[in-house]
Amino acid sequence: MNMGLGLQQKLGLHMKQSPQQVLLSSLIQLPMISLEQRIRLELEQNPFLEEELDFEEEVIQEQTESTSEFENESGEIDHEISMDDKENSEVDWDTILNDENNFQIKSPRDDSAEIYDRPERYETTLPDHLLSQLHLTNFNEVEVLVGECIIWNINENGYLPITLEDIATVTNVPLAVVQNVLQTIQRFEPVGIAARDLQECLLVQLMEMENPDEKAIKILREYFDEFKNMRFEKIMKQLEITLEELNDVVDIITRLNPKPGDGYITVNDGYVIPELIVIREDGEFKISMNDWNVPHLRVNNSYKKLFLDKKTASIETKQFIKQRLESARWLINSIHQRRITILNVMEAIIDKQYDFFDKGKEYIRPMILKDIADEIHMDISTISRVTSGKYVQTEHGVFELKYFFSEKIKCDDGDNVSNKTIKNRIKNIIGAENHKRPLNDQSIAEMLKLDGFNVARRTVAKYREQMMIPVSRLRRKL
Repeated sequence: MNMGLGLQQKLGLHMKQSPQQVLLSSLIQLPMISLEQRIRLELEQNPFLEEELDFEEEVIQEQTESTSEFENESGEIDHEISMDDKENSEVDWDTILNDENNFQIKSPRDDSAEIYDRPERYETTLPDHLLSQLHLTNFNEVEVLVGECIIWNINENGYLPITLEDIATVTNVPLAVVQNVLQTIQRFEPVGIAARDLQECLLVQLMEMENPDEKAIKILREYFDEFKNMRFEKIMKQLEITLEELNDVVDIITRLNPKPGDGYITVNDGYVIPELIVIREDGEFKISMNDWNVPHLRVNNSYKKLFLDKKTASIETKQFIKQRLESARWLINSIHQRRITILNVMEAIIDKQYDFFDKGKEYIRPMILKDIADEIHMDISTISRVTSGKYVQTEHGVFELKYFFSEKIKCDDGDNVSNKTIKNRIKNIIGAENHKRPLNDQSIAEMLKLDGFNVARRTVAKYREQMMIPVSRLRRKL
C-alpha cells in the first residue's frame, strides 16, 4: 500500500486580536473596584510602572534625585549609543525609553478628594453577632465547635441550608448533640435564626412569645401549606373559627420575621460604587468619572535612567526591558482608552434617553445595544462589556448601565414604548388592586389594552415573574 504526502492550500478568514486589544477588552468589562485591584497588582509586578505623584511630592523627589546625582562624581549616565552594537539594532531603544507621550494618561485628576483611601464604616456581621452570644453560653468545647459550624453555615437570610446529619459528620459528634445546640442557637437574637425552613422559623418565634397564640401555632404546625397558599376558607372550616378570629391569627403570624438574617451584613456583601456621575449644570447634563481612587500610572523614571546605559545590558536584560516597557505602555493606554470608551457610551445613552434623565424613570424609551453601537461606531460586544457591572449616579437614583436597554412594545397609536414602562404599569395596577380579590393576568392584560398597550396575557405573566410578583392566588389577603 503506497502512502504519499500531499500539499493542500486552504483559503479562510480568521479574526485574531492583538495583545493590546485583548488587554483593552479585559479592562473594559472590569468594574471600578476590580480595575483598581488589577492596577495595584500590575504596580507590584512591573518595575517600570509607578503611581503618578502629586505635584509637591514630585518636586521633593526630583530635588532628592538631582542632589544624589550631583554628589556622585561617577554618576553621570552615558547616553551615547554605539552604532556597532548589533544587539541594540534589533530594538529602537530611544523610542521605547524616551517616548514620554505614550506612557502617561492625559486625563485630569480630581484633586478635590482629601484622602484617596475609600473609608469603610464598621458593621457587625451576622456570624459575629451570633458567635458573641454562643461564647456566653454554658456549652462545653465540643458544643461550641458544633455551634460555630452551624453559625458559619447560616445564609444571608438567616437559614441553615445544610442538614444536621452533615454537621454531625463534619464535627464527629452525635446527632442529638447537634439538635440540642441548634435549638439553643435558634433562640439567640434574632429569634428564629438557623431555621431549616420558613415553617420552623415562624414556629420558633411564636413559641418564644410571652403568651403564644394556640390557634397560630396549630395553623403553622398542621395547616402550613393551606396558610402559605392562602386557602383561608379551608382553614376556617377545619378549625371551626370565624373570619374575624382568622384575621387576628393571620395578623399575629404576618408580624413575624420571615428573614431573621436581615439587618446584618455578611462576609460576602458587596458594595455598588457608581463609576459615572451625571449632574445637571446650566441646563445641560455633565458626565464625570468617579475614578479618583484609581491610581494614575506612568513609567518609573529611575528605571528608565538606569537602563539607558545599554552597553552593559545583556540580551536577556534587553528582552526583559522591552517586554516590561511594552506591557506598561499597553496598560496605560488601555486604561486611558477604557475611560474614553465608557464616557462615549454614557454620552450616547444620555442622548438616546434624554427624557429619562430630564423627567424621570417613567420616560425611559426602548433601546437596544445596537443603537449605542451604531451611534459611537463600536462593536455590540464592546457595548455589552461596558454596560455590565457599571453603575451611574443620576438625579433619579443609581442605575446599572444595562438598565437603560429594553425591548420595545408597539402601542395602539403606533408609538413604541419600553417594556420597563409596561412593567411599571403592571406594578401600579397590582399595587392598587383589591387585595381580597386580586387581579389575574388576563384581567391585567385587558386593563393594559384600555391604556393603549396591546399586551398578551402570557407577556403579563412573564413580566410579573421577572418582577418577582406572585400569582393572584398568593396575593390574596383577608
